[in-house]
Amino acid sequence: MKFSESGHAFEARKFSTYENTAENEVLLRDLLDRIEPVSPSLRKAANQRLDNLTKPVGSLGKLEELAIRMCCIQKKTIGIAADPLRIYAIAGDHGVNEEGVSAFTQDVTRQMVQNFCNGGAGINVLANTAGAELCVVDLASKGGAYPEHPSLIQCKIAQGTNNIAKAPAMSREMCLRALLIGASLAHKAHLEGCPAIGTGEMGVSNTTPSTALYCSFLNLLPKDITGAGGGIDAEGIKRKTLAIERALSLHANTIQSGDPVDILAAVGGYEIAALAGLILGGAANNQLVLLDGFIATAAYTAAWKLCPTVKDYTFFSHASAEAGHKTILEKLDIAPLHDLGLRLGEGSGVPLALFLMRCACNTYNQMTTYDDANVEPPDNLLP
Repeated sequence: MKFSESGHAFEARKFSTYENTAENEVLLRDLLDRIEPVSPSLRKAANQRLDNLTKPVGSLGKLEELAIRMCCIQKKTIGIAADPLRIYAIAGDHGVNEEGVSAFTQDVTRQMVQNFCNGGAGINVLANTAGAELCVVDLASKGGAYPEHPSLIQCKIAQGTNNIAKAPAMSREMCLRALLIGASLAHKAHLEGCPAIGTGEMGVSNTTPSTALYCSFLNLLPKDITGAGGGIDAEGIKRKTLAIERALSLHANTIQSGDPVDILAAVGGYEIAALAGLILGGAANNQLVLLDGFIATAAYTAAWKLCPTVKDYTFFSHASAEAGHKTILEKLDIAPLHDLGLRLGEGSGVPLALFLMRCACNTYNQMTTYDDANVEPPDNLLP
């Protein structure tokens, strides 16, 4: 993978070729350099348009703020768009499953990937309802290749992670590959006309490395944020908490180094790293990045540690019912769009957020101004 002469975009390249570690270090630095803060001048122009639409000033509340943010990201003051939206559901397995941290075996990751392809999962139904495209990505699930499917991207680079309670999840080199694959997925969507991308995932036990990442990046304690994940009981939560504590102790020197890539490699997951890359790539491309819940927020936290500016480009769909997520969002100073008690994962919150994004776009683009409608504006807008 290399940048074009303009330095603006990734060239298309087979995902599995991100094998040159020295080159990948440079590519990641170049990617981070491309992410710029949004323009505050566009905020003023967008706000002026909103105030001149036929409604009381500020009466559409958060929809107005969403519209303003979209104007700033897309660098335009009319014609903002949240469609088409592509959700990438990225799959990876986790060695820490052997610690009894999940109600499911790792075989379920593979079975659910096939269920995604067959259209039978919750994310399929919600994406179809919202009119969003779903792409399934096998990055690191256990087992061989899947049957070919038009919605499936097969770019497997590993058979899951190591057990983080006993060893680093992956090497730095493999973490870089996962990050850059995620960035390439964002760029693929960008080239194919998607102004918005969404995060999805599938990986049995992936709330465990996600919790370890939160503890590592945000100085939180496992006992305060470890939850039931896919449905373990109280004894399972104790096992899970102990496994995370062992992982944090084992990788303490890496965590203390503060290097986001090394921390992600030590206690993260392949799909989490790829989602972090997807977020970074979307920000570099001026795309709207819609995030799901607990796992996606862990990926965001890693991306944010690499480049705090990604916050300008991200929209958090919901507060997960998974233990600790609301505490984490408060720590990150993030206000989610929904709080519906969701804890499915898979990207399920993203289609719900898309409806709000569309409403924000359409009211901003399609409502008439006072002049166009021949309606007298309120006194504070009169010349």
